[in-house]
Amino acid sequence: MPLLINYTRDTMVTSHGSRLELLLLKKRLSVKLLLPDDVIELILERLPVMSLLRFKSVSKKWKSTVEDRRFQERQLICRKQSRGPDFLFMSLRDDDQIIKSAPIVLSRSEIVYNIWFRSLCRSICHGSCDGLVCLYDTRVGVVVANPATRWYQTFPLAKIQHHMSRHGVSVSPSPKLGFGRDKLNGTYKPVFLYNSYGFGLDNVTTCEVFDVGTNAWRYVHPASPYRINAYNNPVYFDGSLYWLTELEENVLSFDLHNETFQVICKAPIAHVRDPSSVCMCILDNSLCVSENDRFTLKIWSLDCSGGNTKTWKKLVSVDLTKRGSFFGQCALLPIAILDRTKLLLGGHECTQQLVMHVLHTIEDEILYRSKKPVGSFCYIQSLFSALSN
Repeated sequence: MPLLINYTRDTMVTSHGSRLELLLLKKRLSVKLLLPDDVIELILERLPVMSLLRFKSVSKKWKSTVEDRRFQERQLICRKQSRGPDFLFMSLRDDDQIIKSAPIVLSRSEIVYNIWFRSLCRSICHGSCDGLVCLYDTRVGVVVANPATRWYQTFPLAKIQHHMSRHGVSVSPSPKLGFGRDKLNGTYKPVFLYNSYGFGLDNVTTCEVFDVGTNAWRYVHPASPYRINAYNNPVYFDGSLYWLTELEENVLSFDLHNETFQVICKAPIAHVRDPSSVCMCILDNSLCVSENDRFTLKIWSLDCSGGNTKTWKKLVSVDLTKRGSFFGQCALLPIAILDRTKLLLGGHECTQQLVMHVLHTIEDEILYRSKKPVGSFCYIQSLFSALSN
């Protein structure tokens, strides 16, 4: 079994959600008799995933409703609008034990903890997409999982994974996998884009996409004409995957429907000495670029309100010289901005920790620290359990 999912605590439920669940559990027969089906669906849409999974046993009708794709999409939208994202932590390279932790309270309205699970994979895609996470490893292949429902599906090794495994090729940094959704047909796609140099290939870059219909990987032609910053994880936003290019530091997009590459704009940084000091991320529902040069952490947000004209706005600037030593040990990656006053940062490669910084102050707090690699990112719980509609 390539993936083992375990829970250490049930999903947090709001007080309103708890009252609804109690009402439905105690009086489910009277609710069924007195309320029309469409009203029951509206109530169910507002419940968390774990409650809905339990309610599938109430009746065949409710089971059919919860498993209906259209209902699942409405439930996800409702979850996003009413609660916002949670934060998921995943243990990597941990075959012996399950990491356990108590909830970490950020404020009265935010909890940094929902579900912990472990995997035999050694790498994870940056972020989640509609409640699905994507993991990968040259031993296992690619695994797409829904931690909330315990559903997962394993896919064969990509061609680059086969090549690295068969020939014992070790490249640092190793190719990074991207994962996102084609907005037009609803299909989810794992995507490898890597620089061809070092793998004996002639083209500048090579792109592989997993095709759900054929259950196989295929090459995309043409691939990106620009070499990418191989230290960065691609990020998914609004139907496309994004990378930073090498040297020129352009922002490169890959449309998951048309499967075409395009440079959309220049990045707000130039002449980067350390390619691992910059990264892309999603903050406040915007595409962002972050640079951490050990002295200053700067984050820019891409403003697309001007149509074809795209401009960068400085979102955050933090003086690291006045911070604790954990800021200078290794670049911390932005995860989320909470209540517009707090910046949540996660460890990257050489440090595995979670840090909360209060904006416009020198107040910082280490929320979590681990000796083993831990993936951490924003996460929306969903009922999805398939890569295509």
